[in-house]
Amino acid sequence: MGVTFQLKDVIDIVLVAILMYMCYVWTRGTGAKNIFIGLITFVLMWFLVTRIFKMELLGAIFDGIFNVGVIAIIVIFQNEIRQFFSRIGSRNSWKYIVRFLERVHLKKKSNTVSLPIETIADACRNMMKEKVGALIVIAKNNNLQEYIDTGEVINARINTRLLENLFFKNSPLHDGAVIIADNKIVSAGSILPLSRSHEIPKHLGLRHRAAIGISERTDAIVIVLSEETGALSVVYEGEITQQIPPSSIERVVADKLAL
Repeated sequence: MGVTFQLKDVIDIVLVAILMYMCYVWTRGTGAKNIFIGLITFVLMWFLVTRIFKMELLGAIFDGIFNVGVIAIIVIFQNEIRQFFSRIGSRNSWKYIVRFLERVHLKKKSNTVSLPIETIADACRNMMKEKVGALIVIAKNNNLQEYIDTGEVINARINTRLLENLFFKNSPLHDGAVIIADNKIVSAGSILPLSRSHEIPKHLGLRHRAAIGISERTDAIVIVLSEETGALSVVYEGEITQQIPPSSIERVVADKLAL
């Protein structure tokens, strides 16, 4: 019997691909990216064993694991699942479909085009002189809505004075992180996840540990200013570059954006 391949099958495959991509993007913004990839791998193996090769014994084992695993996932990852469905219902959900279509046509968006790096660098240089502690997160491709929601929504144009005022020592938002996305200051006072790495030097404080934590989960670029020494560091993909001179801030950030 020949295999028939109709238009609805093409539509089916495209819709599944879009759904999987959207799920990957949403989980990539959280700490569940590796879990999602593992689940997809397990489902593919289960499909091959039970539907393609029709291995009854191994298929029965996979069925048992699959049935128990679904309940375990719901119990263990209930917060992530709640955030997942919350994002589906938000107005921002459709932008992932647009982004998917753009990537198919090789028109991936870039933050390097209009991000005012010099404006951010000027604010950092001024705060370095005054030894003002700061934590600035610059989003690239990952969705940071989970962390934006923990702070105060700003949605303001990137401005040197505004950045300095947000981190002023008497400001109620100075202890949190400022998140920059879509070339705007999106939120201030946001709470970031702390890294659990044992390789972080002991002299680095909670700001640096939070910067490393968010960079381990997303592709964001994080600028950290030490309140004790005034030293500036840039964190990307879990790696920290310390003691960056004021004259090199633009170059270092631009290099990370281009990766």
